[in-house]
Amino acid sequence: MLWLKRFITLIFCLFVALPILWLVYAAFLPAASLSQGDITQFGFSLKNFAAASQEGIWQALRTSLLASSLTVLGQLIIGLMTAYAIRQGFKIFAIILAAMALPLEVLMVPLYLQLQLFHLLDSFAVLIIPFLVSPLTIFLLSQAMRRLPQEIFESAKLDGASDLSILWRIVAPLLRPEILAAGILSFAAHWNLVLYPKIMADDPSLYTVQLFLNNLLRNHPLDWGVLGAASLIATLPLMLIYIFFEERIVKVFESSFK
Repeated sequence: MLWLKRFITLIFCLFVALPILWLVYAAFLPAASLSQGDITQFGFSLKNFAAASQEGIWQALRTSLLASSLTVLGQLIIGLMTAYAIRQGFKIFAIILAAMALPLEVLMVPLYLQLQLFHLLDSFAVLIIPFLVSPLTIFLLSQAMRRLPQEIFESAKLDGASDLSILWRIVAPLLRPEILAAGILSFAAHWNLVLYPKIMADDPSLYTVQLFLNNLLRNHPLDWGVLGAASLIATLPLMLIYIFFEERIVKVFESSFK
């Protein structure tokens, strides 16, 4: 039955890969081939990327990169401090698990009212502040910190080290692989937000790549070359990150749920 399992795996991989292959193919296909409906006319063109650039893809890419990077930085700092507090006996792990079960859509209305109260709507800060605390990041770092021997903490305290010193000088370096994996997952989650930025930051100057693609599809529904080029640009950072760090991400998830 091994051959059957391999065959099913191959079919699944092809099913997943086909949209990506079409994305790459359409991005470099000459506009004439797409407009004539003949995608068998092989060719290579960068005009689709030039058109996507004129639509504003690079501004949206910069917004997403800056917002996602600052969000991840905040999530890791707060996540490490919270995970350390849980390791030292702070009883909030059940709350973290409950928060992980809540989808963002459930909190959208009360969050909108709060952001409106503080005059944060349609500002760059609205893309960052509500996401500085990530239950998933705290969970992953808490699980990783649980595996550290208690002797490490006890010996450091006997040497007179403060909690902050233990956290940043001892714990953080030991958890570097887990921090990297948690940061990648947080980056991907924030990068792929669509509904939230559309509601909270619908200013064209604040468009993230996902919101930009949404509007591009609405304005140019049949321009597959430009859509393919813009989608490839928006997807490439995540694809490269997962290609280079896929093994580390898998190991962190496997160890977290043991």
